[in-house]
Amino acid sequence: MRKINEILKEIRPEFDFKNCSNFFQNGLLDSLDLITLVSSLEEEYHISIEGTDILPENFESISAIETLLKKYKVDL
Repeated sequence: MRKINEILKEIRPEFDFKNCSNFFQNGLLDSLDLITLVSSLEEEYHISIEGTDILPENFESISAIETLLKKYKVDL
């Protein structure tokens, strides 16, 4: 969780992501941030996220991101 939070803070340092249940609905991230987030996660964890998984609901919270990374066998 800590590394995911660090990545999010690099994208939008002005927000506190830990206590937010939906980054997009609450205006913490937008569609351009999503692309940056996907790229950062791929680089950090040496994975390639499939296009079919690049949906806002997979990146709307730290918990959702962790669930997606587990699908790619990332050891959190």
